[in-house]
Amino acid sequence: MATHKSALKRSKQSKEKRLRNRNVKSNLKTTMKAVSSAIEAKDPKKAQEVLSQVTPVINKAASKGVIHKKNAARKISRLTRKVNALKS
Repeated sequence: MATHKSALKRSKQSKEKRLRNRNVKSNLKTTMKAVSSAIEAKDPKKAQEVLSQVTPVINKAASKGVIHKKNAARKISRLTRKVNALKS
């Protein structure tokens, strides 16, 4: 356990950041599953609608540093390709 005042503060900040990141990641996974379920249901209109809601969530997670920006770009690209394949 931390004993110095600065180490105690760092420990507290790390815990808060970890919980915040976990919440963001959980929300990210949930919204991505919504797109996947729309794709599996073969509903292009709903898939496109949900994708437009998911994209800002992914970008925000990347801007906050929860996930890497290239990871976010990859996720958006893959979901977009799946939705576009569903249209044609």
